[in-house]
Amino acid sequence: MSFPTDEMDDIINDFIAESTEALDSLDQKFIELEKRPDDTTLLNDIFRSVHTVKGAAGFLGFQQMVEVTHVTEDVLNKLRKGEMKVNPVIMDAILQSIDLIKVLLRNIKDKSGKQEDIEPTKNLLKSILDGHAVPETKTILSGEQPSKKAPSRSAEILPAASQSVTQACAAGAKPSTAEPEAAKTQTKTDEAAHAKDQSIRVDIERLDSVMNLAGELVLSRNRLMRLGSRLSESDSNSELASQMNEAIAQLDLVTTDVQLAVMKMRMQPIAKVFNKFPRMVRDLARQNDKEIELKISGEETELDKTVIEEIGDPLVHLIRNAVDHGMETTEERVATGKPKCGTVSLSAYQEGRNIIVSVTDDGKGIDPVVIKRSAVEKGLLSQDEADRLSKKDVLALIFIPGFSTAKVVSNISGRGVGMDVVKTNISKINGAISIESEVGKGTSIIFRLPLTLAIIQALTVEANGEVYGIPLSTVIENIRVMAEDIKTVEGREVIHIRDRVFPVVRLGSLVSGDFSMRASDWKYIVIIGIGDRKFGLLVDRLHGQEEIVMKSMGEYLKGTEGIAGACITGDGNVILILDVAGLIETSKKLYAH
Repeated sequence: MSFPTDEMDDIINDFIAESTEALDSLDQKFIELEKRPDDTTLLNDIFRSVHTVKGAAGFLGFQQMVEVTHVTEDVLNKLRKGEMKVNPVIMDAILQSIDLIKVLLRNIKDKSGKQEDIEPTKNLLKSILDGHAVPETKTILSGEQPSKKAPSRSAEILPAASQSVTQACAAGAKPSTAEPEAAKTQTKTDEAAHAKDQSIRVDIERLDSVMNLAGELVLSRNRLMRLGSRLSESDSNSELASQMNEAIAQLDLVTTDVQLAVMKMRMQPIAKVFNKFPRMVRDLARQNDKEIELKISGEETELDKTVIEEIGDPLVHLIRNAVDHGMETTEERVATGKPKCGTVSLSAYQEGRNIIVSVTDDGKGIDPVVIKRSAVEKGLLSQDEADRLSKKDVLALIFIPGFSTAKVVSNISGRGVGMDVVKTNISKINGAISIESEVGKGTSIIFRLPLTLAIIQALTVEANGEVYGIPLSTVIENIRVMAEDIKTVEGREVIHIRDRVFPVVRLGSLVSGDFSMRASDWKYIVIIGIGDRKFGLLVDRLHGQEEIVMKSMGEYLKGTEGIAGACITGDGNVILILDVAGLIETSKKLYAH
């Protein structure tokens, strides 16, 4: 039987997506299997996943993948029948084969035609099948650098996909020795296929196009609402004005529903990022001769696809730091009275319009004394300046580019880069990052992320005759103040509000460079909060709250410090959206001069 080229491409793409999803879930299942080696249900689940991938690969003629999955399947078959017991050596060999399958799958996706050396992995698994004790080993795959231990690798995360195509392919594949057992579970299989028929796979570009159209609809709605308001003011008794307002109110409801529906279509569970970390922690812990358990909570929390893509790399760096720097060795933990197995916790939950993601460990913590000493040695600040810093300010020093306290550079972390990139990536999506740490007890690093980036609530303000938007998620409150309410302390302006002193930043000074003291011009202050930092932004006027669609600044103005993007308001004007994190950095530079 032959297929047209386009249809065959679709089948292969479905195979890649479904196999990737299956392999991603296997990493988590293998970690669970190490904790519950006698869990027959879990072993059967793992066996069926590998068997399904093998069947589809055989149908499509991917011979190398068939060979590797076949011998892996044989080992799993012996484990589930109780003929062998799960141990670290067997688990390392199976994980090595799964990594090899991921590489083969990547070669298929890239259409490179590259062939891997699969014999060492096959021989290792065959030795296990023959009952021989084998040492831990590492297969060098194409494009990898040799190392003493196998670093973790994770497959590309793709949207969830239906398994119906894979099952159809598997039906035409050659049967293995375990085929009769798999046939017994067909009725389970059929129900799963029927359940997933309720979903379809949509190209992300089409989804982005719908999101853009929804954004344009929001802009038109805002414009009509502004015009309807003006019409009512000019002729409040007109029947036409009344009907117009009714139509606009209905359009407002429909637009809101469309907007929410499209946003939900783009939402994905954060588990798509979280699920790769159990395997990574397991590998890194073995590489460092440490005992570490990863606890995950809130993986069902949903985020916009764009936000999920941006937090993957920062979380990888934080998890690696926790394992390498944060966690003590088993001997050190026992000597200090701690459980020999350390714990790294990864959690997510929704708080209002934000998602809170935290990485917490019960390791050695961050010592402020060490941080200050390292900062002084690197010439980042004087000893006198270091002594005046609060604990929070000291911990914030780790976000300075190039800052590191590591005495030895490892292949895991400690290269003097990373935390500054973490902060940059989180700020780029209008998020905030904060640190809490206690020496000897552990460290917690917390992200505060927006639910979505495309359509946001903003406070519009005016400074020096120009209107700007501030993301409402960063606004704490607005206050009308008199000129004498603003004080100067050591050359910096501050304001005292309810027993707390806030530093003051003049928005007009940031955008025009005008530092003249025309105090009478300043009548409103917006209290801004980002992470654990809060300050007052002085503006001329408050225009109000508005739902906006943020647009990119384009290549020419992309990356302008203090500006997150632009939008079109209800009256048709284009205004800039402020990047609050960037504003803080800009104000530091301006006031430093």
